[in-house]
Amino acid sequence: MSDTAQKPAPTPRAVPRESVYTNTAAFGEGVREGKLMLQYCKNSGKYQYFPRPVSIYTGRRNLEWRAASGKGVIYACTVVRIPSPGLDGRLPLCVATVELDEGVRIIANILDCAPEELAIGKRVKLAWDKLAEDKHYPAFMIDKG
Repeated sequence: MSDTAQKPAPTPRAVPRESVYTNTAAFGEGVREGKLMLQYCKNSGKYQYFPRPVSIYTGRRNLEWRAASGKGVIYACTVVRIPSPGLDGRLPLCVATVELDEGVRIIANILDCAPEELAIGKRVKLAWDKLAEDKHYPAFMIDKG
């Protein structure tokens, strides 16, 4: 079995608008199109992540999904060196909290990054981590440009 077959993959779901659950179908559709989608509060003019049924700024449901720039800066970081399920062949694994240019923070893997290259303040750009043959998840790479 390949190491990509062992990684858990999230499943976006579509739910009725009046539901207390968050409709994450737009996130999954964005992934298929190579876009990182974020919720945007139309009342406050701010993005939020992780997806929620209401705005964290206003408490209202006046949210829409918008594509993020995919650019940001490393806010905090660590290197995973201890083996665990799904990490075969991926250690050491660079992981960071990335503050996107849109103002939200997302925890993600930093791909193709040597541990000594990982540092707070480095610019990153969106990449995609292959979890399974047809499943990808947002990750980042150091922006060398």
